[in-house]
Amino acid sequence: MTASPASAPGRPAPHDGAPGLRRALKNRHIQMIALGGAIGTGLFFGSAEAISLAGPAILLAYPIGGLVIYLVMRALGEMSVEDPHAGAFSHYAYRHWGRRAGFVSGWNYWFNYVAVSMVELAVVGAFVNYWLPGVPPWVSAAVVLVLITAVNLTGVRVFGEVEFWGALVKVAAVLGMIVLGIVVIAAGIPGQDGLIPSVTHLWDHGGFLPQGLMAQTPDGAWVGLLMALVVVMFSFGGVELIGMTAGEAEDPQRSIPRAVNQVVVRVLLFYVLALGVILCVIPWDRITGETSPFVEIFDSVGISVAAHLLNLVCLTAVVSVYNSGLYANGRMLYALAHQGNAPAFLGRVNRRGVPVNGVLASSAVTVVAVVVVFLWPEFAFQYLMSIALIAGIINWTMVMLTERRFRRALTPQARRGLRFPLPGGDVATWAVVVFLSAVVVLMLFSPAYRVAVFLGPVWLGILLVASTAAGRRARSAASAAPATPTPTR
Repeated sequence: MTASPASAPGRPAPHDGAPGLRRALKNRHIQMIALGGAIGTGLFFGSAEAISLAGPAILLAYPIGGLVIYLVMRALGEMSVEDPHAGAFSHYAYRHWGRRAGFVSGWNYWFNYVAVSMVELAVVGAFVNYWLPGVPPWVSAAVVLVLITAVNLTGVRVFGEVEFWGALVKVAAVLGMIVLGIVVIAAGIPGQDGLIPSVTHLWDHGGFLPQGLMAQTPDGAWVGLLMALVVVMFSFGGVELIGMTAGEAEDPQRSIPRAVNQVVVRVLLFYVLALGVILCVIPWDRITGETSPFVEIFDSVGISVAAHLLNLVCLTAVVSVYNSGLYANGRMLYALAHQGNAPAFLGRVNRRGVPVNGVLASSAVTVVAVVVVFLWPEFAFQYLMSIALIAGIINWTMVMLTERRFRRALTPQARRGLRFPLPGGDVATWAVVVFLSAVVVLMLFSPAYRVAVFLGPVWLGILLVASTAAGRRARSAASAAPATPTPTR
């Protein structure tokens, strides 16, 4: 009989969460946290840009990107099931790759979600202005920041419930929009401009692939299916939150595999079906991008009530993603502190098991978003999204390379006993790395994303230098006081 993965020879002993945190997240919480993290700005707001680049062919781009992200999630899931721990891939990189890798992975992920949070807060004002055009966007961002910080300070169970219901609203709304959109298409309800919704819109306006795989417009801009993949990959950022919840999940060996296998399929269905309906109601070349395409389709056919409801859902969506982002950042700082890769005070928790200092520090840094939204509203969405994407690509690449090191450290018997192995093994690992590298190359063709490609190596250099300094401080502290700090309760 094969030894169980937890006890098989050659397998690192699993860690049971981390000191101070509470295993209070149920399976339904984890499912919705992961799903809610991916259904946000990228779908409700950024999809307009993706459609303008690829036209109806965007319905191919999402499955391609979804397959790659599924493999990333399977790699993370393989490690999370064997060793469910706060800090997820930063912890695994630290344990199987070394202190420097844990430092780079953890701080890059934290920075990634700071940028994502800034993107989410940047578009909050657009949805509020749909009803209240006189409210400054920075005011909306500030109010959301304060409210979500308060939610994250109350305890992981409260956070899980808030995120569960927020994500449920998003999922129900997308499904409702799909059904209502199909009714509009089937009934042939004409838009305000007299255009009748039809499936033929998918090929009647320049063909299914109107911009080609990749082409340059007269004004020098690059468009096409390949360029749309850049925006699509940003849309899938957030599903890796599954790994972040492992340290506080009640039954990670059961909930993590279910979340990984179900969420990606659901997200693909939501993206492809929802955008398919949008493109049938409004031809791709008439989507303005001035507001969410989800709101625009119902405005176009005069269903104002539905448009108002969908605007509320879009607002709920971006708030939900920020909620998840702040949760993830607080836990990542907590994990980094316990690695010795962040100040020890960030590793302390209160009596409710909340890493208060990590949450407050992340929230304080995100205050910068309010200033950015106020001073540079266009920069806030377009450029921050590109910076968040390059940080996300670094994260996903490190997940794949860390999984390879994790697997190589196991004995053959332990590898055979893995409960949730990555399909394809090393072939899948290198296929994902090559694909992500190609996305970085494509980013060079877009002025909005190009700056992130140049900033990426600079950011990695800063992290490597900082990790060296952190290592020296940790060695000095260890020689002076061998005992490692523990979180106060």
